[in-house]
Amino acid sequence: MEFSIKSGSPEKQRSACVVIGVFETRKLTLAGEMIDRVSEGYLSDILRRGDMEGKSDSTLLLHNVPNTLCDRVLLVGLGKERDFRENEYRKAIKIAIKTLNETGSLEAVIYLTELGVKKRDITWHIEQATIVAMEAVYRFDKLKSKQDEVRRPLRKLTLSVERRNEIAEAESAVISGQAIAHGMNLAKDLGNLPGNICTPTYLAEQAQGLGKTYGMEVEVFDTSDIEKLGMHSFLSVAKGSRQPPKLIVLHHQGGPKKAAPVVLVGKGITFDAGGISLKPAGEMDEMKYDMCGAASVLGAFKAIAQMQLPLNVIGIIPTCENLPDGDANKPGDIVTSMSGQTIEILNTDAEGRLILCDALTYAERFEPQAVVDIATLTGACVIALGHHASGLFSNNDPLARELMHAADAAYDRAWHMPLWADYQEQLKSNFADMGNIGGRAGGSITAACFLSRFAKKFDWAHLDIAGTAWKSGAEKGATGRPVPLLTHFLMKRAKD
Repeated sequence: MEFSIKSGSPEKQRSACVVIGVFETRKLTLAGEMIDRVSEGYLSDILRRGDMEGKSDSTLLLHNVPNTLCDRVLLVGLGKERDFRENEYRKAIKIAIKTLNETGSLEAVIYLTELGVKKRDITWHIEQATIVAMEAVYRFDKLKSKQDEVRRPLRKLTLSVERRNEIAEAESAVISGQAIAHGMNLAKDLGNLPGNICTPTYLAEQAQGLGKTYGMEVEVFDTSDIEKLGMHSFLSVAKGSRQPPKLIVLHHQGGPKKAAPVVLVGKGITFDAGGISLKPAGEMDEMKYDMCGAASVLGAFKAIAQMQLPLNVIGIIPTCENLPDGDANKPGDIVTSMSGQTIEILNTDAEGRLILCDALTYAERFEPQAVVDIATLTGACVIALGHHASGLFSNNDPLARELMHAADAAYDRAWHMPLWADYQEQLKSNFADMGNIGGRAGGSITAACFLSRFAKKFDWAHLDIAGTAWKSGAEKGATGRPVPLLTHFLMKRAKD
């Protein structure tokens, strides 16, 4: 989809469609009032008759509105004006784009970006509109024998701003919005692929392709390389699968050569059956999404590469499958991590932390300014926070605040969870330095506590995205989160 920015009166737009908003009190927005005025009350009459009440998620497509130059006018319900916030704004953009895409408008001018969500500037409005528009037209049908057909898909979208002096800022927001959306699309595509296609080898190939496209160095370590590094915790998870594990390392060299990098570590379990601690059969197909942490790292790298972000960033992705097999980890097994710490495996389904701990130790060699790991780590985080916010844990409060600010700026929300020493007690083992689980109570916290033991040499944060990385049910599919959060975090680091 092609995007552009324009400042001008809605009634003067020569376009296939002009999109304006209506609040639930049947109150038109400013752009709507301007069209109503030139059309001699045409819109007001429609609202008075009750054809459009302005309720959220409602639309009404009008043809041949008098005294306008556009072919159509699309009215979009905004809900109650007093309740109009970020989520309502995004919903209005989404329903508008879906309607345009389904009704044959090849191009449109949207006058929703001028609504003015409280405490949000023009950059936020335009960036969010761009991201949501690209999300609304995203399809994953490449594996269907007959792909879904859109009669006349939306090709060009113009986002309107009130003042001409906002155009340059808005155009910059479109660029960042498109980069984030492209990164999200990559993360979605990888997440939505089944485990028989998206294997560790496939993930490594996608990383190499990304490196070739954007001129980034990409290293891929095979089983023998991983063994030489002493990553026995990581390898213990991979033993149960016929698919060979990979350790993928990406280098985005945007800053000075010797400047300390930010490191992103993504969990890449391309299918998780739970190992010997086998998961229940219901919804096990969704365990193809257990590599969404890795997918979000690749998505963030695509976004920052497109923006040519002036920052050094390292991506580390340990990837393998977790399956039951005669050679798989058994409850009670003890493994030695790359750090030298020993781990008693009490539950083989708590495998993400076993591959991440070695990746965190590997990150030490880069002497990073900060390390953020991203993982679909615990069902406990879903119980704690649902599907709206990712869980955020950190050993450094300023870093946690940075990530929370990025989450807010990106509208990719997270919640700062405790990482108190009290919880560490639950990881005690009679036979090793620690157990890999700490019991049911505070499961997402004890998982983060486990990882913190391997992150003592740098500022570190952990994002548990088990509740936000994908959706179930009728809208089943990867969400592309937390690519927006990560990208905003890196953009702010680059700016500072």
